[in-house]
Amino acid sequence: MGWQNVSFLTDASHAEPLCDALLEAGALSASIEDADAGTPDEQPQFGEPGSVNSPGWTHSKVLALFEPDADVAMMLAVAALEVGLSKAPSFSIDEIEEQNWVQLTQSQFDPIRISERLWIVPSWHQIPDPAAVNLILDPGMAFGTGSHPTTRLCLEWLEGKVSAQCSLLDYGCGSGILAIAAARLGAGRVAGVDIDPQAVEAAYANAERNGVSALFADSAQPVAGEYDLVVANILSNPLRVLAPAICAHVRSGGQLALSGILREQAEEIIGIYSAWLPLTVADTREDWVCLSGIKP
Repeated sequence: MGWQNVSFLTDASHAEPLCDALLEAGALSASIEDADAGTPDEQPQFGEPGSVNSPGWTHSKVLALFEPDADVAMMLAVAALEVGLSKAPSFSIDEIEEQNWVQLTQSQFDPIRISERLWIVPSWHQIPDPAAVNLILDPGMAFGTGSHPTTRLCLEWLEGKVSAQCSLLDYGCGSGILAIAAARLGAGRVAGVDIDPQAVEAAYANAERNGVSALFADSAQPVAGEYDLVVANILSNPLRVLAPAICAHVRSGGQLALSGILREQAEEIIGIYSAWLPLTVADTREDWVCLSGIKP
């Protein structure tokens, strides 16, 4: 018998408590989806992390994974009782056969062509264009694999702005992809900072894999100094709060690029940053924009 993938319907108020209770009872994982997804009743959830406009879906579907020999009915009955339901919800079980999960995961990630001379290549793939600048980067815990529109916008901006031996700071570096790309494109002094120590570890590992020398630090060891180029691919909320700190790292005559910004947020961010430097929309992709400007 394979792993047991269990699904059932509930309401928004009970979905998260049931997930928590199932995990405590022994479920390997538990997640919540919109039960009406793909129908006219679908309820999109908008906003950045921590600012979702509605508290989940009215019709929620809970998905939970259990060991092959787990007593699902008993565990779900216990979880229902714990969250105050009079009876356990009806459920269905799909069996998941044992697979080579590493091989399956790797098969889902192919090389990404950013431009004529810039590629992002997972380490297990053949390099598609040996003459190009190939960034060797595996999907991992840190944000930034090149597949998201905001990362691509920043990479394209960097390709047009990096000059020989210029200095660059990647503010909110995640995997380090932007700093590493800048170094591979010819930048000299390259640094990155991130609030997550695990991101800093990932960035150092990725820099070493790509033969790049860069300084990465977390918020406990802030990066000092001014840079020719500063790029910040984070979300609009931290971009608002961090505006003075980010702009302080841009030298006079230096350039700043911001991404992680939705189209409807661009005007507000431009207004906030106008106290330090003028920004304009450099490029757009899907619903995302990249803003850039030169510090007077």
